Amino acid sequence: MRTQDGEFDLKIWSPSGGGPAVLVIQEIFGVGDYIEAVAADLVELGYVAAAPDMFWRLRPGWRAGHDEDGLAESIDLAGRFDFATGIKDVAAAFDHLTGLPEVTGGVGLLGFCFGGTVAFASAAEMAPAAVASFYGSGVPAHLDLLDRIKAPLQLHFGGQDPYIPAEKVADVAAAVEGRPNVELHIQPDGGHAFHNRVAPMFHQPEPAERAWALTVDFLRGHLV
Repeated sequence: MRTQDGEFDLKIWSPSGGGPAVLVIQEIFGVGDYIEAVAADLVELGYVAAAPDMFWRLRPGWRAGHDEDGLAESIDLAGRFDFATGIKDVAAAFDHLTGLPEVTGGVGLLGFCFGGTVAFASAAEMAPAAVASFYGSGVPAHLDLLDRIKAPLQLHFGGQDPYIPAEKVADVAAAVEGRPNVELHIQPDGGHAFHNRVAPMFHQPEPAERAWALTVDFLRGHLV
């Protein structure tokens, strides 16, 4: 993908015959094994999946291990990430997807961890067909964006997430109450990154299965 200030990788996976599309926004560990596994799941469900390299201005092609060293380095990168510029990259990738001949339906956003915040914030700047955000730690600090998000929005949090305290999740719940376009799902036994099946330090199969089933139903209902 070309932008005004450089180029970044946009990986694309497509099922036979194409279909609606999901732009997958990476976790802090980069577009690695986990994001590729999510993309494979989406392709199996009939979606074109794409994942932009969000850290290309800092560390192009970043793929960190799901361990303490990888976590520390990835947190450092996320701390230096410029959200305003990054959202423009998401918009460029979104526009590219909408123009592909194999994309025959709506285009949605799906973000995890860092990407959950980016997907949420990006939804205020564009018009995706649907947005699913998993445990975006920056979401509670940007609830003012809700008025600008018109797309169907599904938010996932874990009740045992050390990075997103329960009181912050309660703030989200209060802010989305009465908004017909927003679903909020809290897995009481879920920690942070509970859906990440390639990371033993995070993965929790039961909340992951429950949350993913909700996401599949949500995408099926809005990406047509």
